Amino acid sequence: MSEDNIVRYRPPPGGYRVTEEDRRRFQAMTDEERHAAALSDPDSPPLNEEQLAGMKRITLARSARWRSGMTQQAFAEAFGFTLGRLRDLEQGRTQPDGATESYLRLIREDAKAVIELLARAA
Repeated sequence: MSEDNIVRYRPPPGGYRVTEEDRRRFQAMTDEERHAAALSDPDSPPLNEEQLAGMKRITLARSARWRSGMTQQAFAEAFGFTLGRLRDLEQGRTQPDGATESYLRLIREDAKAVIELLARAA
């Protein structure tokens, strides 16, 4: 594939925002119209059963880190994980125990608040 055939997309600063007009237009559609519109999108064809079966769920650790916007190193240092343990959790090689799972859920919801709490507790 040549470089000429590649279309690059850059989201607008701040990301795409759904407007009220978009919302009204969507709400006015029937379920059948929504389904037909989704199927007609050439950039996002529906997945078949085989493709769906081959997909992996994202781990809680990876989700928490991605939402925080931090690198693995920064995340591990900020929240008291070793880099190896974080990688194992992110890649699904190990599962978090109950306390670690709860901790990761809190981080995923509000990483800045958890960092502030940890600083106050130190």
